[in-house]
Amino acid sequence: MISTRGRYAIRVMIDLAEHETGSYIPLKDIAARQDISKKYLEIIMKDMVAAGLVTGASGKGGGYKLTRPVTEYTVGEIIEDMEGSMSPVACLSNKNYDCDRKDFCKTLPMWVEYDQMIHDFFYSKKLADLVNQEQEPDHSLI
Repeated sequence: MISTRGRYAIRVMIDLAEHETGSYIPLKDIAARQDISKKYLEIIMKDMVAAGLVTGASGKGGGYKLTRPVTEYTVGEIIEDMEGSMSPVACLSNKNYDCDRKDFCKTLPMWVEYDQMIHDFFYSKKLADLVNQEQEPDHSLI
């Protein structure tokens, strides 16, 4: 499951892309547009800066902006930077995990296939795809 942290990070990245002018965008503006607590957003933004997704500047004229063109980001990258591995089981999410059952595990091939589907799905989605999306999603499903 993807937490609010990952979902909010994607929303922030979309917001930064949609309001990109070359200048830093104030956190208070992002928080207001996205209806996210500024305090919670500060925590998320710190990690987004550390991951290299965005860059920040403090003081007058400060705020945040994307570090590279919107077409270069994948949704998978954003989610993994904010959430960690998307792998469904420990033996796939941690390469150093030593499972006693790996040599005869009947479920491992299924988990590997599922893990690859998740990876392929989210890494095939570009941030630009979300920014340019014209169809309104059915919010009753969210």
